[in-house]
This record gives sequence, structure tokens and C-alpha cells, in this order.
Amino acid sequence: MSLNCDAALAIPIHLPVVSSIAYHNPRMRGSMNRREFSALLPMLVAAPALSTAARVPAPQTAALTKLVSGLYSPAPATASPTAPRISQHYILGLLPDNIRLEAHATHLVPGAPPEAIGHHKHSELWFMREGEAALMTAGVTRILKAGDMGVCIAGEDHTITNASKTEPASYFVVTVGLPE
Repeated sequence: MSLNCDAALAIPIHLPVVSSIAYHNPRMRGSMNRREFSALLPMLVAAPALSTAARVPAPQTAALTKLVSGLYSPAPATASPTAPRISQHYILGLLPDNIRLEAHATHLVPGAPPEAIGHHKHSELWFMREGEAALMTAGVTRILKAGDMGVCIAGEDHTITNASKTEPASYFVVTVGLPE
């Protein structure tokens, strides 16, 4: 039997003929016994609950504040002065139309370990202030030098690390996109 899904695009679909005795077909091992049926009961009972759980939205993270025009000074560093990675956050909130904006500065000591590979709903822009950093985006690593800018489009894997074992590196990050 052939079905045409679209007159302009004729794709033959062959459907098997199902008879009323397929359930008792010897290749199907005959009818289901009580043991086989009872093994399915937990799944049958749990299916509606799982279906409902799948439709419940995930809990929202803390609400972001609406941003206003003005001056934003850096917050205190998020790590001890001897940590290999020190960040200072400037801003985190929502622009008009619920666009998330975040900015922070990061300082990496020589030989600092790379941050974990991540991907987000927002795009990220790195502005190198000093030193050199190895920025990996979508599987390609590039060396950013002071004055360079690197971009990672939303959804792409990325990581950044100090490219030098002897000199520090620092950069400014701006992230823009959908709230996480």
C-alpha cells in the first residue's frame, strides 16, 4: 500500500498489514502470560506520573532585576587574592525585552587551570586587557592578545585559559542573551 503525503512530493510509504491474530503470532511467542503482564504493571502505573512531571516547568532561578542606565562599579573579588582565577562582577540584570546582560573582569595567574567547558543561552564577548589567553569556541582554539576581542555565539561550547605559564592574563567579559 502506498500513501502520497504531498502531491508534489510523492513518497511511497509501505505499511505492513496487521491482522487480528498478530497478537497470537508464533513469532511473537503467543499471548502474554501473567508474569509478563505483571512485569509491565509498574511502568503502566508510573507512566501518567512521569508524563505529568515532564510537563511541569523547571523551577526558575532567582529573578533578575531590571537594569537602568547609570554607573556600575565592580563588586569585591569572588576569590581570595591567591586564587588562580579572580573575578569581579560589575552588572547582572535584564535589559528591556528581557535580554540578560552580565559583565565581569577576570584575572588569571600564570599557569591557571582552564575553566570548565560550557555552553549557555547567551553570547559572550571577551576583551583582553593584558597578557594572552587561549579561547576555545566550537572546538577551535585561538590566542587572544591584549586589545583583542573574542566572541562565542550562544549555544557553542567554550573555555578560556591563560596561554602563558609565566605572565598573568586579564580580560573583561560581557554576556548578552536569553535569561538562563
